Amino acid sequence: MIVGSGRPPADARARNRRVHGTGRPVRPGRASASGTAGESAAERLATARGLLRRMEDRSAAARAAPTPGDDGRILPVAAPLAPLLPGGGLRRGSTVSVTTGPGSTSLLFGLLGEASAEGAWAGVIGAPGLGAVAAAEAGIRLERLALVPRPGADLVAVTAALLDGLDLVVVAGAERAGVRAGDRQRLAARARQRGAVLLALGSWPGADLVLGCSRPEWWGATRGAGRLRSRCAVVRSTGRGTGASGRETELLLPGPGGAVAPREEIRHATTVDEPAEVPGARAAVS
Repeated sequence: MIVGSGRPPADARARNRRVHGTGRPVRPGRASASGTAGESAAERLATARGLLRRMEDRSAAARAAPTPGDDGRILPVAAPLAPLLPGGGLRRGSTVSVTTGPGSTSLLFGLLGEASAEGAWAGVIGAPGLGAVAAAEAGIRLERLALVPRPGADLVAVTAALLDGLDLVVVAGAERAGVRAGDRQRLAARARQRGAVLLALGSWPGADLVLGCSRPEWWGATRGAGRLRSRCAVVRSTGRGTGASGRETELLLPGPGGAVAPREEIRHATTVDEPAEVPGARAAVS
């Protein structure tokens, strides 16, 4: 298991890549710990808690939770996503499910980036393929991001430990790990008690809010050649506070600069892009 945080190359934002979100997992850095395959469950859990303590110690003097709402209960998100969320952001203590599929990783980054830039601390559990460069392009501060790529059988315990001290905790692969209904309820209750936001990448029955993407379409490969610049998709939210029919809007996931952007940005580009059908792109990129 690897737990770590790090920083992207200085030119990460300027890099024009063909595929978004395919960076390597962050390797152990200043706040990191590694273990062997023979570690016991107690040792792996102690590793996660040790990381949390070191992160808290390092930030004790400077950390200030972002307070975009009047009462500090709402964490900000990328501006194009705000109309989809009750209160215009992520309410502390809530549980949000992001359905997997094309655009889900970019959508997740859009939910994390603004709060991270304003001082929030985030953790991602169970996502070994997370792209650190793509996360940085979306605005996530890697020095305030903890990664636990492979929690093994301790996914629930590690998630609970990080909910104790971080503002946003992402957990992926809960279905694959066989997380039971009782465990989901206990984690949601812990998020409410600690004032954290629990973000599930994948199905999470009982979530306060569910976000998902549909009808993805890549742009940029003009006349069959060129670089993929943006992916347009319809983003829909359902759940508490969204109304009976939910809310939806068309966004770029990602936009030309790597972050979530309004669909209208395509029209403002210097070069007019055309929709592109790229073999295998929908399956390979999220």
